[in-house]
Amino acid sequence: MAGRLFIFGVGFSGLEIARLARAGGWTVAGTVTTRDKAERLAAEGIETHLFDGTGPLPDAALARSTHVLSSVPPQPAGDPVLDTCASQLRAARWLGYLSTTGVYGDTGGAWVDETAPTHPQQPRSIARLAAERAWQALGREAGAIVDIFRLPGIYGPGRSALDQVRQGRARRIDKPGQCFSRIHVADIAATVMAAITRPSPGAIYNVADDLPAATQDIVAYACELLGRPVPPAIPWEQAAPTLGDMACSFYAESRRARNDRIKRDLGVTLRYPTYREGLRAIAAGS
Repeated sequence: MAGRLFIFGVGFSGLEIARLARAGGWTVAGTVTTRDKAERLAAEGIETHLFDGTGPLPDAALARSTHVLSSVPPQPAGDPVLDTCASQLRAARWLGYLSTTGVYGDTGGAWVDETAPTHPQQPRSIARLAAERAWQALGREAGAIVDIFRLPGIYGPGRSALDQVRQGRARRIDKPGQCFSRIHVADIAATVMAAITRPSPGAIYNVADDLPAATQDIVAYACELLGRPVPPAIPWEQAAPTLGDMACSFYAESRRARNDRIKRDLGVTLRYPTYREGLRAIAAGS
C-alpha cells in the first residue's frame, strides 16, 4: 500500500527514489537546499522544503509522512536531520538511511556482507556509522522499522566514467589489488522501494552490483564505448602526489561488497548487474 514518503536530501539518489516512488503511486515530499531546485521539482509534482540542517522543518511538512528516508550526510557535529528533526520523525512507520560500505573499512579486497565487523577508518565513514546507530536508536524509541542501506560508489546518467572521459578528466591509475564495488542509481531506487514495500523487522543492506572492479578497468570500458583511445595506466606511485585528499582516501581502501541479502530478502533483480550493462545503457541514452 502506497503512503507518503518524505526524503531528506532529494539529490542524485534521492531524486531517483522520489521518481520511482511517485510512479508507484506514492505521495512524495522532501528537502532541497536551493529555491531553484525546489521550483524544478515542484514541476514534477514533488513537494519540497528548504533545509540546511540548522533548524527543524515546519511540523506540517512531516506530519502525514508514513515513511522517511535520509540521504543527508553527517557533519562533524552530528547528523543534521536527527539533530534538528528527530521529534518530528517519531510518527513514521518506517525510517531509512543511506549510508556507505566505507563503514567496513579497508578489507584488502576481501568480500564483506552485512554481518562483517565495521572498522571505518576515514572520518566520513566513522561519522556514517555513528549516524546509522543513531537512526536505529530512534527507530527503537519510536517503534518504527529502520532499514540501513550501505552504498558503494554510485554512478548513473550524468555521473559516470563516461562523463569523465568526455570531459578529459579520466585517468587510469594502477594501484595493484585495489578494487571497489559500485551501484547504478536506478538499482538503489529499486532496492529502497523493495524494502519499503516488503514487511520486515528492519535490516542492514549492502546495495552493490555483482562485479567489483578496479577503476582503471571501468575507465577503459568507458573509452571503448565512446570510441576513444584508452589512456595508459599511471602507476600509483606516480599518481598519488597529484591527487587530492578525497581521491587519496578512496584509493586507501579496497573491498568487495556482497549483495546476497537484497536478492534473497527483498527479491531484488539488478537492472544493471555490472558496470558494463550500466555504462552501455548510459551511453545509449536509456
